[in-house]
Amino acid sequence: MSDRLTLQVHDLEVMVLTGIYSEETHLPQPLRISIDVDLDCPARFAPETPLTVSKSYIDLKHAATAALPEGVHFTLVEAVADHIAETLFLQDARVARVQVRIVKLAIAEPGESIGITLVRNRR
Repeated sequence: MSDRLTLQVHDLEVMVLTGIYSEETHLPQPLRISIDVDLDCPARFAPETPLTVSKSYIDLKHAATAALPEGVHFTLVEAVADHIAETLFLQDARVARVQVRIVKLAIAEPGESIGITLVRNRR
């Protein structure tokens, strides 16, 4: 079993065109997106280890924000999660596993988390 590093970006609020009901299909709705990415990692991280040995958190944030195609309607939030995972796999060959959690804020009451978690492993 090899060592893994998990990078995390949690609780990004992003407006995305998604949904199946008529009231959802023409306006973006707020989603709370959290991402965990597993990378192979070295045996040690020394104080002078460069960023190239890890990955920038900004790449994860980008996959859940700017990399989502503008004007594209995702019928299912599962497709949003899949697009984020695929973006991260394409960005970096070291990405071994991606977990994307999406909460649909528009249908949740205070204190609720209604949504999905998608886990993809590099094939």
